Amino acid sequence: DIISAIEFNRNGDHLATGDRGGRVVLFERTDTQDHVGHRRDLEKMDYPINRHPEFRYKTEFQSHEPEFDYLKSLEIEEKINKIRWCQSSNGALFLLSTNDKTIKLWKVQEKKVKKVCNMNVDLTKAMGNGPIVGSSISTSSKQHIANGGCTSNDFSFPTGGFPSLHLPVVTSHETNLMARCRRIYTHAHDYHINSISNNSDGETFISADDLRINLWNLEISSQSFNIVDVKPANMEDLTEVITSAEFHPTHCNMLAYSSSKGSIRLLDMRQSALCDTHSKLFEGQEAPGSRSFFTEIIASISDIKFAKDGRHILSRDYMTLKLWDINMDSGPVATFQVHEYLRPKLCDLYENDSIFDKFECCLSGNGLLVFSVIPAICFGCLVVLKVVRKQQHWKPAKTP
Repeated sequence: DIISAIEFNRNGDHLATGDRGGRVVLFERTDTQDHVGHRRDLEKMDYPINRHPEFRYKTEFQSHEPEFDYLKSLEIEEKINKIRWCQSSNGALFLLSTNDKTIKLWKVQEKKVKKVCNMNVDLTKAMGNGPIVGSSISTSSKQHIANGGCTSNDFSFPTGGFPSLHLPVVTSHETNLMARCRRIYTHAHDYHINSISNNSDGETFISADDLRINLWNLEISSQSFNIVDVKPANMEDLTEVITSAEFHPTHCNMLAYSSSKGSIRLLDMRQSALCDTHSKLFEGQEAPGSRSFFTEIIASISDIKFAKDGRHILSRDYMTLKLWDINMDSGPVATFQVHEYLRPKLCDLYENDSIFDKFECCLSGNGLLVFSVIPAICFGCLVVLKVVRKQQHWKPAKTP
């Protein structure tokens, strides 16, 4: 099946992929034990490493199944939209996966397979426990009484009991990875879920659709709290929708979400229960005379990611990657022209609906590399850009 979601855990030792068939496949890194310290030192020095990270298959499970909403006459496909890792506990891995309507919390843990051994009973001396299958001895001549008794006295225990009768012993022979669904979070979104994000407090997470962002507690699946609602009283007045939402990596009270108008709003949940006002607004300035029919379409932000330090936000629209400083809302600190050469072909992309494709982005752990996927017209390649910071100035390096 076609991969629809991919996510590394926090330390990069595990990788989870989701596909259009609703399946989640886990991989674990195998080269960390011998190269952890050495590799991290080389990454800090920006030194090329000839050996690539190695991952091996760990386990897989069916996360979602196709469903049908009879009230709305709507088919809900099983495709995995997002995967997010949660904090590990007691050697178990936890992750969230979602399709268009339902979010599930999964626990993946090694469990020992226990078997009963030492059942070395001599069958020829075990007739006192009942007839053996296939035995020619008939019990029809015995006279049975109420409560299971028997009047026949042709069996007696030998003196000293049965020396060959041993108590069974439970032993553990091997370990298997078991995936178990711990929670199911549903019936909270009228529109398709486009984002889920874990909070740094380890207890809550958010889920976002086109018009709302809900706050969940990991331990409570029966209720959620609506913290952002951009749905107007009259849907004809709708001008923008939510495209992505992300929690701050260290401050549990802060989150950001992007819109189809190309803006990013930073929210502080301490201000009010319903975050209908933003703390900061980040949006690019439109160049004079550059507005066209496609301006709003290509300005729509499809994904945002916080840097590991929480200081910067990376956003992805159709044409560019932009790096924002949350302390400077006047404009992006860096803009990467991912594929400016497609601008003359926007009419063709609009006719075949390719202009509405959504692309994700991410930053490396050290903040020196940004990643994104370029459109299928370019064979779905992954673009990697190097960010060099000198005297608080960001500039893109050569694109591989």
